[in-house]
Amino acid sequence: MQFGRTQEILYELNKIKENTKDDTFINKYRLLMETPVYVDSPLAISATEIFKENEDLFDEDIQKEIEKGDNPLEFDGLRFTRTAEESKALNEIDTPCVIISASGMCDVGRIKHHLKHNLWNSKNTILFVGYQAPGTLGRKIVEGAKKVKIFGEEIAVNARIEYIEGFSGHADQEWLLNFVYSFFQKPKQIILVHGEKDSQTELKEKILEETKIPVTIPKYGEIYHVGDNKVYLEGRLELESVKRLQRIEIINKVKMLRDEIADMEELLKGEILTEDTSEDEINRINLRLKEIEQLIVDIIE
Repeated sequence: MQFGRTQEILYELNKIKENTKDDTFINKYRLLMETPVYVDSPLAISATEIFKENEDLFDEDIQKEIEKGDNPLEFDGLRFTRTAEESKALNEIDTPCVIISASGMCDVGRIKHHLKHNLWNSKNTILFVGYQAPGTLGRKIVEGAKKVKIFGEEIAVNARIEYIEGFSGHADQEWLLNFVYSFFQKPKQIILVHGEKDSQTELKEKILEETKIPVTIPKYGEIYHVGDNKVYLEGRLELESVKRLQRIEIINKVKMLRDEIADMEELLKGEILTEDTSEDEINRINLRLKEIEQLIVDIIE
C-alpha cells in the first residue's frame, strides 16, 4: 500500500459527504455517501493516526478547514476495524457500505477475504485505485477474469469492476514525459529502472522521438557509472553477487507468503476445529496451504 492513498480517499469521501448537504446533489449519490465507510487495513489505520497526530504539518487551507470543525480524516459514518474479528464481521453485513482494504494488488491481507465474500455478488462494486502488477490477483480481476481462485476456492467474478488511475502511486507516460520536459537544462542521459518491459520500451521510444535524449534500460546485474557528465556501462555484477540479490528477492517473496499464512491463522483462529466446521471447509483450508507450500518450492527452485 502506498502511504497516503487511504488518506487521500478519505479526504475525497469527506468532501462528497459535505456536498450531500446541498439539495441539488443527486439523490443516488446522497444515498451512497450516507453509507458507513470502513477502513479495514491495520497499516492504513496506523498511518491515518499518524496523519491526525501531525495536523500542524497540513497546508494552510486544510488547517483552516480543521479550525472550522471539518477534519478531512473524520466524518460521520467513518469506522476503523482494527481487529480480525471486526474485519470478519464486515462479511456478515447485508446493508450498503464502503470498505477500504489493502493490499492494493490483492495478493495478501484482508482484501482477499472481502473479495471471496463479495466478488460473486452482482450487487457489489470492486473499485481499484492503484496499479495492478502482472500475475497478481488484482491484475487478473481488472483484466476481466470471469473466475479467480481465492484460498483454493474458485470464485465467480460477477461484481462490477471499476478502476481509477488518479490515485495510483505510479506516474503514467504523460506525466513522466512532462517531468522530462520540465527541465530547463535537459538531461544528457535517462536510465529507466522501473516498470513493465513493454511499457519501458514504449516510453524509451517516446522520449527518443520527442526529446532526442539518449535512453538506457539496464539489464539485471549491470553497473552504470553516473557522474562527471558521463553515463556509461561500467561492468556487470559477478555471478555470486547476482545470486545474492536473487536470494534477497526470494526471501522477500517468502516473507509475503508467510504474512498471508499468518493472516489466515488470525482470521480462522478458533474456528477450524469447532464442531460446526465442515469437512469441506477443512479440506479447502488444507488445499490453500498446499498451494502456498508449492509456491515456496517454485520460488526456491
